[in-house]
Amino acid sequence: MAGEPKSITVPWVAGAQERGGHLVMVTAYDYPQGRTADAAGVDIILVGDSLAMVVLGHPDTLSVTMDEMIHHTRAVRRGVKRALLVADMPYGSFHQGTDQAVGNAIRFVKESGAQAVKIEGARPELVAAMTAAEVPVMAHLGLTPQSVHRLGGFKVQGRDDAARRFILESAEQVEAAGAFSLVLECVPQDLAAEVTRRVSIPTIGIGAGAQCTGQVLVYHDLLGLEERIAPRFVRRYAELGRLSREGIARFADDVREGRFPSPEEGYGGAAPRPADEPAKLYG
Repeated sequence: MAGEPKSITVPWVAGAQERGGHLVMVTAYDYPQGRTADAAGVDIILVGDSLAMVVLGHPDTLSVTMDEMIHHTRAVRRGVKRALLVADMPYGSFHQGTDQAVGNAIRFVKESGAQAVKIEGARPELVAAMTAAEVPVMAHLGLTPQSVHRLGGFKVQGRDDAARRFILESAEQVEAAGAFSLVLECVPQDLAAEVTRRVSIPTIGIGAGAQCTGQVLVYHDLLGLEERIAPRFVRRYAELGRLSREGIARFADDVREGRFPSPEEGYGGAAPRPADEPAKLYG
């Protein structure tokens, strides 16, 4: 698209509201996913703490550790050439105060190659401290999965007047603290639209309607790899889970019926070759 940089930067993302464009963010958790999302042209790749659920099989996001997040962010980094790479601060990595938050944010930048971090909740003091330490911060309000126990489950947020005021005020506070963007998750569409009007940084919605500056979906959700749950806000653009099962089932049938491998899929005896010609595994 005309006007887009060869490599996405934090200032370019932060200026999306002013430019009037729509940002595209996708989660990714390993090298092939990062490479695929990057090649598809997304603007931001988030290594989300949803890793705990869609990759590691936990029931929520609370179990994933800093070391696991860094491990997976490193893998994604190797596949990403153009998109901005953001790492999610996992549960327990910032809840003990500013020093812990800044230290772990710096770990992401130094050890994983992330260019920014995302932090859940209304924590302007932590946003300010991490930004002062030269770590760009993406904020996250609304449904914050790390607060699942306090919230009583995965529920839409901001429906009553008090909750609405809290989200609006928190959005202004994290912007003032230095956040360069803001994820709004599972909030009413009119509230997301009002937040987007009030702040100058881009809003990135997930279950927050079309008035946000950008949208994000989980890699496994939009491609049909995660089939256990289907949130209302997910649109499936492929059915790779079903296709994968069908492909593996065909492979299993061919093996059991003796159809795989065929003679053409094997190797013959050793053929003479010059002593200085290296052996080839393929071909």
